[in-house]
Amino acid sequence: MGELLQLLRRNRNYRFMWAGQIVSEIGDNFNNIAVFALAMMLTHSGMVVTGVLLARAIPAITMGPIAGVLLDRFDRKRIMIASDLARALVALGFILAVTSNRIWVLYAFSALLMAASPFFTAGRSAILPTIASPEEIHIANSLTQTTRWLTLTIGTFLGATVIAIGYKWAFAFNALSFVFSAWCIWNLRAPTASGFRAKRKVLAVDEGIRPWHEYLDGLRYMRSVPLVFAIALLSVGWATGGGAAQILFTLFGEVIFNRGASGIGTIWGCAGLGLLFGGIFANWLGKRLSFKAYKLTVLIDVVVHGAAYVLFSHEQRFGLALLFIFVSRVGMAVNSVLNYSYLLRTVSNRYRGRVFATIDTFEWTMMMVSMMGAGIASMYYNPRVIGIVAGLLSSTTAIFWAWANWTGRLPCPVLSAGPRPEPEVHTDRSI
Repeated sequence: MGELLQLLRRNRNYRFMWAGQIVSEIGDNFNNIAVFALAMMLTHSGMVVTGVLLARAIPAITMGPIAGVLLDRFDRKRIMIASDLARALVALGFILAVTSNRIWVLYAFSALLMAASPFFTAGRSAILPTIASPEEIHIANSLTQTTRWLTLTIGTFLGATVIAIGYKWAFAFNALSFVFSAWCIWNLRAPTASGFRAKRKVLAVDEGIRPWHEYLDGLRYMRSVPLVFAIALLSVGWATGGGAAQILFTLFGEVIFNRGASGIGTIWGCAGLGLLFGGIFANWLGKRLSFKAYKLTVLIDVVVHGAAYVLFSHEQRFGLALLFIFVSRVGMAVNSVLNYSYLLRTVSNRYRGRVFATIDTFEWTMMMVSMMGAGIASMYYNPRVIGIVAGLLSSTTAIFWAWANWTGRLPCPVLSAGPRPEPEVHTDRSI
């Protein structure tokens, strides 16, 4: 914990980005709980929740490639500020759903909100190695992700309380949080002469109007670095069950445990606590793992995450169910921190926008498929059955990771930032 505080004290840029993250993400989670609870109140249908989530997923998928190309071509700081201000205006629009009681408003503004989000989320990942020194990368990544999960915990627990006062307050706070985040990003100071632009070759006129080729170039880069490609596929594998979880948390809170908005908030809150604990543990663990031990840790965590989610879905008692979702999220958090630390240190600056936006796009695409499947299945099957299947699907990524590691397809990467991890000696199985 001391090194996290030291990072905040000595790194002004990171301190501003972190402050904006806290406020804006608490507002985001207020918005999530308010939208899901309002959708259930208006329709009492899990399929409507699926519709809202799909309305968010589709723009995230379609805008991800565009965001990645723009972030690698233009000033990332300015793009992030524009994203925040656009989302502030959209967040206010949700109030129309409260005053009109029309579900299409939730769909429309959910789509607009997520259309602007990839420009900020991928941008934040892309500039992190710019504002943090190589020695600070792992700590900064750990604090960024742990903060995201802390705000999930605070936002979901408080969200249910704010909803009791009024939905309009939750949406208004979300709008103000984006304005505050934009102000924090505006205060970032460029540490180099190139500012927050990625260094790149001068483009010819015909290249300047062919962004699709730039995006494909980013895909080729990802494929050329085995670990980056493997982490991207791991995210896709997690999303096969992770998308269903977005719907199931609402159904478990409302239908299975019959606890209304408070139940939804409590489940999300306990998930957030698990992510928070896992993030803190991963910060400590990441500095002590060799590359070989890191790969084994990822394998174990994938299995633990999926198995605990299966137990959560089966458990009849609310208290034990919360414990299992806590454990599931611990495993998920450890993997997320360790994997992103390697990504931040491995990916070249000229490709960061495209790589992080592409991974988000892949993940959202599979989550959309998972959400659609879970939403349709909820019309015919008990949510517990759907949850068990989702947990098993998430665990299957362990098979891919174990095979890639066993056959030597995950060699130690050449890092662009931070200390190189302890290399490993491959056996005859290596390629």
